[in-house]
Amino acid sequence: MVDSILDNILVPKHIILSEAEAKEVLEKLRVKPYQLPKIFISDPAIKALNQKVKPGDIVKIIRSSPTAGESIAYRVVIE
Repeated sequence: MVDSILDNILVPKHIILSEAEAKEVLEKLRVKPYQLPKIFISDPAIKALNQKVKPGDIVKIIRSSPTAGESIAYRVVIE
């Protein structure tokens, strides 16, 4: 039995970025937060983080990829 949805092999790793990390990512990608793909605050993976996640936070999602080894995506949390 899986204790948390985040422990499931099919669910990629989700990390909430600090304000400094988020600013760095936005500058690197040359985008504004509203230009990032969205993820709902009600998403099961976001709920499972057990952190104080609020709208506007940026989540780093790390997926394993057979071709790239690792794929990183960023999402902005919305209500």
